[in-house]
Amino acid sequence: MAATTKRTTATRLSLAALFAVLGGCATVTNPSPQDPLEGFNRTMFTVNDKFDQIALKPIATAYRKFLPSFVQTGVHNFFSNIGDVWDSANGYMQGNGTDGTTSLVRFTMNSTLGLGGLIDFASQAGLQKKDKDFGQTLGIWGVGSGPYLVLPLFGPSNIRDAAALPVDIYADPWSYKYPVRWRNTGTVVRLVDKRANLLDATDLIDQIALDKYQFVRDAYIQRRQSQIDGPAKDDGDSSAPAEKAAPADVTPKTPQ
Repeated sequence: MAATTKRTTATRLSLAALFAVLGGCATVTNPSPQDPLEGFNRTMFTVNDKFDQIALKPIATAYRKFLPSFVQTGVHNFFSNIGDVWDSANGYMQGNGTDGTTSLVRFTMNSTLGLGGLIDFASQAGLQKKDKDFGQTLGIWGVGSGPYLVLPLFGPSNIRDAAALPVDIYADPWSYKYPVRWRNTGTVVRLVDKRANLLDATDLIDQIALDKYQFVRDAYIQRRQSQIDGPAKDDGDSSAPAEKAAPADVTPKTPQ
């Protein structure tokens, strides 16, 4: 079953890449240099947005409204704690020993004192969450982002991060959880929790954005670039490779 789940994910990603190539044939007036696939991306953005409005957002809204806040906090902390394992690995791969160690200590502390991660004692102790992924690691290694790309279900991305996504999926400890029914249930709950935490941000975007697609794209690009540039600056190591250029990634990230 685990192999089947992973093959399904790989198939989805392959289809996403194929769609991106086909989408390059779409014509858009004055496309952004960072978004040559805008025709495809806008179509996929609309599909994702419709799915969100019809299914994901209503579920997330009910989740936040009816589930006790302490349960929501526990769920969020639990999956955040699991994520600290891969955050730590990426911190070390990025040459940022401070962040790598911080994430490792966070995981150790919260897994023990925090009852398996349900309580975030590490943040209370001043050890703040360090969100990292393999796409960010590749960027810090000097791999360019490539064109902006909207993935089915996963949302805003780029060519580099889409290529790195399978690594993030395989490195996620939860992907090895057994029995499979618990893994699948947890994956759904994790997704709903992420969407619930974005409700206020996405509602604000709906109110203020004249072009929602462009707003999300530019926000994503700028935010992503700051994640690539930031770690190198934090360490004060000018020799650390940083990805220059490709501005404009700004998004409140849609569920991945």
